[in-house]
Amino acid sequence: MRRLRSLLLHELAHSKRSLWELLERHQHLLRDILDELNSMYDEGLIKADEEGITLTEKGRTLVDENYLRYRPRLCPTCLGRHIILDDAFKDLLEEFREATRKRPHPHPGYFQGYMREYDVVARVALMHYYGDLWRSEVVLIGDDDLLSVALSMSGLPKRVLVLDIDERLGDLISEIADERGLDIEFMRYDVAEPLPEELIGAFDLFSSEPLETWLGLRAFILRGTACLGEGGIGYFGLTRAEASIEKWRRIEALVTRMNFAITDVIADFSYYPTRFEDVSYEVFVKRLRFPVGENPGIDWYKSTLFRIEALGRPKLLVDPRCRLRLTYIDKEEDITHPALYGGGS
Repeated sequence: MRRLRSLLLHELAHSKRSLWELLERHQHLLRDILDELNSMYDEGLIKADEEGITLTEKGRTLVDENYLRYRPRLCPTCLGRHIILDDAFKDLLEEFREATRKRPHPHPGYFQGYMREYDVVARVALMHYYGDLWRSEVVLIGDDDLLSVALSMSGLPKRVLVLDIDERLGDLISEIADERGLDIEFMRYDVAEPLPEELIGAFDLFSSEPLETWLGLRAFILRGTACLGEGGIGYFGLTRAEASIEKWRRIEALVTRMNFAITDVIADFSYYPTRFEDVSYEVFVKRLRFPVGENPGIDWYKSTLFRIEALGRPKLLVDPRCRLRLTYIDKEEDITHPALYGGGS
């Protein structure tokens, strides 16, 4: 926690920051950030009002001026994604935004959320940059983000199949596909259930934004990798907000044991809104012992993008025909789910 406290102190040394600005800036468990802010408040190092958080005089005595001299910044064009949207990808982004206006609101029972439209198309662009899409058969393990629509609009993959438990998404995807002449398949599927035989080893690429409980992460990645054939490629997101470094280590170990190399880890590739008409994932502010102003629209919840590549055929550690255990909430690391606060929104 020493490193986290140092980061917070020196971030606040520049100027007053809202909670949402601090969350957008840092790569730590959300729970740990809130605990550290509470500790700093109790120790008299920070003070807060509805407009934001500042250092007290006591807090300023802990600031190192040499630390403040060096201010590294991300590339202002790509913001660390390694990819920018030019030419046809700009057109694809506009078409995708128009097509997905009618998406359903997230369902808290499935712990849903969806990334910004720009980030969806940026994932398509990165996949194409690596040559992963052309004439490929792609399976999506869950598709809250409607990545299937952007993929099909690009005309690059040969086949796009969505596996998702939410039939509302299936209805919307079918409606968009019919309106725009897209070829997208949808299969209602719960990742806890056995994988249909015809899907095992049948795809070139999978993509997923899995649940972040250990059993959820494991289930989504096991199902995705089981769908891949020789030399298959996988993309998945993993946050620091609700997945500890230990959980990251376990996922990385699982992936490498299945005969995959991790070729890319791109921090903060995708950002997610956290307040919707029917649900809010920001009720956790109740945990803080000082006032917090309403989020003005900062998308602070972000996901790191992993790309993995099979060395030959994937080594399946679990028979894909078996049922898997699944949990939706990690009570140690997840503090955003409304159910933890009596379903408040």
